Amino acid sequence: MPIAQKLPLLEDFLLFLTTSNYSKATIRNYERDLLVFEKFLNDNNFEFQNINKKTITIYQADLMAEDRELFKLKTNQNKVKPLEPKTINRMLTSIRSYFVYLIDNEYPCPILPQQIKLMKLGKYKLHLPELDILIQFIEAPIQLESNKFIGLRNQTILELIFASGMRISEVTHLTMEQIQQDDSKILIYGKGNKQRFVYLTPRAQNILNTYLQARSEIIKQALPSQYQTGEYIQQFKYVFITKKTFDTLAEQIQDQTLPSSLLNSHISENYLQSKIKSYRLLLNIPYPISAHTLRHGFATYLAESGANPAAIKVLLGHESLETTTKYVHASDNYAKDTHDNFHPLKK
Repeated sequence: MPIAQKLPLLEDFLLFLTTSNYSKATIRNYERDLLVFEKFLNDNNFEFQNINKKTITIYQADLMAEDRELFKLKTNQNKVKPLEPKTINRMLTSIRSYFVYLIDNEYPCPILPQQIKLMKLGKYKLHLPELDILIQFIEAPIQLESNKFIGLRNQTILELIFASGMRISEVTHLTMEQIQQDDSKILIYGKGNKQRFVYLTPRAQNILNTYLQARSEIIKQALPSQYQTGEYIQQFKYVFITKKTFDTLAEQIQDQTLPSSLLNSHISENYLQSKIKSYRLLLNIPYPISAHTLRHGFATYLAESGANPAAIKVLLGHESLETTTKYVHASDNYAKDTHDNFHPLKK
């Protein structure tokens, strides 16, 4: 049986997010979280207008329970994987935002958004490799990939993330238009399509320029001779293309038109994360490394060099300085050096 509608104006709220220029991924997260809440209300026969603080507490307990019906992620023991407090807080925040929308539009709201209390998060410290290990990792693709172009492309991506602090989604969706004006900075469309500039080191600029030359050549070689001009090469939108899409390119051209599926192709986040994992294993690095590790390293090493946290906040595209201060953890070595150098009774 279809689930009865429990959340009033839900479609209107999602439309509001769309017209407010929220990203598709963010809107999908809101929709998923609110549909889970809606299912909880239906399964427990809670009426929307009767929701109170206790209802939210029961919902939170349901999300934390190992025998819950919501989000059953089964293990070999047929139990469900507990949701992380951070995930639960995101789901509660979605309800908060939805309630704010109801109030702003003068629609009855059962409780105030601020009455929905978030869980206290434990302190979490991401392990950050030493700088020489990160450099070795960034430079690995050109040595580990049998295909020279793929090695250059993947190394360029890793270099750009560490040089600029871009998110993995931002670098995989990077377009030629974003870098054509000035190769020392890149205009980024971040979460909620908020714009910011990120900046490249001379080293990152050099490898990016080398890659772009190779990119043009790989596209040119895939095109029939009559299409090997800048006019056609410039039609390919994304910076980091997938080489395999060009294997049958010549056969796919019809009526002098390049297929849009190829013009808009780019590497995926899953592909990049799997490659990063494989490089780590091949290099025998004993702890996890991800694209987020490089972004984290970018922020941490800037902070350790004395960078202003407010400037790091802008570079990372964070909404608040609080997020940045939680995000940036000084390394243990840096903390020890600071103690040794600056303690008033060090001698």
